[in-house]
Amino acid sequence: MSIPPLINHIYTADPSAHVFNDRIYIYPSHDRESTIPFNDNGDQYDMADYHVFSLDVPGDPASVTDHGVVLSTPDVPWASKQLWAPDAASRNGKYYLYFPARDHEGVFRIGVAVGERPEGPFSAEREYIRGSYSIDPAVFVDEVEGGGDGRGYLYFGGIWGGQLQCWSRGGSSSGDGQGEWEFDASKTGPQEPAGAGEKALFPRVARLSEDMLSFDTDVKELQILDEAGAPIAADDHDRRFFEAAWMHKYNGTYYFSYSTGDTHYLAYATGKSPWGPFTYRGRILEPVLGWTTHHSIVEFRGRWYLFYHDCELSGGVSHLRNVKMREIGYDEKGEIYLKE
Repeated sequence: MSIPPLINHIYTADPSAHVFNDRIYIYPSHDRESTIPFNDNGDQYDMADYHVFSLDVPGDPASVTDHGVVLSTPDVPWASKQLWAPDAASRNGKYYLYFPARDHEGVFRIGVAVGERPEGPFSAEREYIRGSYSIDPAVFVDEVEGGGDGRGYLYFGGIWGGQLQCWSRGGSSSGDGQGEWEFDASKTGPQEPAGAGEKALFPRVARLSEDMLSFDTDVKELQILDEAGAPIAADDHDRRFFEAAWMHKYNGTYYFSYSTGDTHYLAYATGKSPWGPFTYRGRILEPVLGWTTHHSIVEFRGRWYLFYHDCELSGGVSHLRNVKMREIGYDEKGEIYLKE
């Protein structure tokens, strides 16, 4: 099935889609040409600004509006480079853009910028969110209308170049100890293969404050379990979390989806709380052209859509990607499938 790129005039990736004012808004990263060689630290992904796009005809590139640059590196006092995959949310009449970047010591942190309209522009807070680290923020507001508490939750994390493996608490590499999360620069980049059965690194989650600008809980690990209730193992590359967290809710069930990274799958797990635990359910998308897979899922006018990226426009150049979308459905068991 041939799926056309939604945006053709610039390279875009990591699409976070939301519906505001009966229109789909997409908050992607903005890929650009780079002479930096491909490496597992992700240095070739040298993005420097964000555009916002919107559309009201799903899948139709002609209906897409580019609202232009809404935030760039010089606008963020604490950031030095690499504005990677963002996300957005609406609460209390304002719009919030969450984004990762390296601080001036080279450590990835997560910042937030505030706007009056979904298309921006956005004004960045002067400091990153205290307690935040790594990459790929995904914000989920658990709406009261859907049985939630109305609060915002931020999910984040990515291994290898995303530095999640650098963070531990209480001296435990699994993050199960007590105390503050601490950064170990010696663990930057890919690590030695994990031993058989060793627990995978899990994504992180924290509840956002009422004003959506800080955390009002500790950062916690989000448990992803197999069918037997055991934590997914680090050497289970087909199912373990790598990056690209996303949360949505369908029929009262919380769906946590993510990329498996070097096996290039989009996988998902389900649970009964935004805190987890989540039980692995299956794959949403098989590998596409390009190294990474990053996505979002959104309902629009009673139908559900998957947003993702591949490298069709660039002919397979891994850091020059393009956004696409496909319709998805749910079967009687609540399992996700792609519609033709």
